[in-house]
Amino acid sequence: MKTYEQSKINRIKRGANRATYNVEKINTILDAGFIGYVGYVFDGKAITIPMAYGRMDNKIILHGSNANRMLTTLLKEGTMSMTVMHLDALVLARSGFHHSVNYRSATLFGSVKKIEEKEAKNAALFCFMEHMMKGRWDGIREMNQQEFDRTLTLEMTIETASAKIRDVGVGDEPEDYNLDVWAGLVPIKQVAEYPIPDEGKPRQMEIPKHVLDYYEANK
Repeated sequence: MKTYEQSKINRIKRGANRATYNVEKINTILDAGFIGYVGYVFDGKAITIPMAYGRMDNKIILHGSNANRMLTTLLKEGTMSMTVMHLDALVLARSGFHHSVNYRSATLFGSVKKIEEKEAKNAALFCFMEHMMKGRWDGIREMNQQEFDRTLTLEMTIETASAKIRDVGVGDEPEDYNLDVWAGLVPIKQVAEYPIPDEGKPRQMEIPKHVLDYYEANK
């Protein structure tokens, strides 16, 4: 079982019983999502931006405009951190103190570099698109040279990481269990609704299998 080594930067102190450093479990959290929250410092100010990402082994793929302030700042610093979180349930307790949520979250730390070589950049963009929806890459127009050149593509090598998971019920005080207060879980999930075609030709076309497969798997 491969795990990330614990250090001052990734060790979880509060709620350590919910912590995991298991690489496979952390990758499962990453693969279940598509949006991560990237933190960086610009002009002395801390900023957090949600970003779509792809995962390729131990690397996270980000991309945007060549003028993207966050990406250019990350490149200048050479390091970054990103958090991915899934909200799974509201935990409604008998007291306000014990209200909580069930969740899966992973925080990553690593080094950043620009992907410039054409083959590697194509592979990174393929990874990003396939992370969004498997099978999508082969059904779309190929990126032209101008688009390719205007796209800044970064890879973060995950050097260490940790995750926290809460997947249990209510934890009230023993003396509160006989109170006339409803308590329990409200499960929450993100779902896909039936695909809506764009105007023009898509209105007369069959919905591609990979789109329907995604819908069926996530409805």
